Amino acid sequence: MIAIGTLREEDRADWEVLARGYKAFYRTAVPDQGYEQAWQRLRRGTEVHGIGAWSDGKLVGIAHYLFHATLWMEDSCYLQDLFVDEAARGQGVARKLIEEVADASRERGASRLYWTTQEGNTTARALYDKVASFKGFLRYDYPLG
Repeated sequence: MIAIGTLREEDRADWEVLARGYKAFYRTAVPDQGYEQAWQRLRRGTEVHGIGAWSDGKLVGIAHYLFHATLWMEDSCYLQDLFVDEAARGQGVARKLIEEVADASRERGASRLYWTTQEGNTTARALYDKVASFKGFLRYDYPLG
């Protein structure tokens, strides 16, 4: 049985293992202090939100999301990070995390929930193609520094 809920203070160490796994997957370096800062932002829950998935009491998945204004519709929800421990994949954890974020989006009155992933992330995209629709948009990052 998978339980979904808000990350708790006692999840800090397990959250960091999963967060580091997520960042490693996307080959994104984050200094140690960056994980502490991210954790504190998640714990405040004012700008960004974090939820977890537990299997037999062990944190096996995380999702981070935020709400933002849009010009043409009500606020949108951006699912920024989604990661499931490799040993727990294929058990519906990611789907349950997405559904929980969708519920939070509905409660907030958001007009949409969306996320991005790498084109070659075929495992995740197999799920995403089942639960959402690909609208054909590509993301470009402009260097600011």
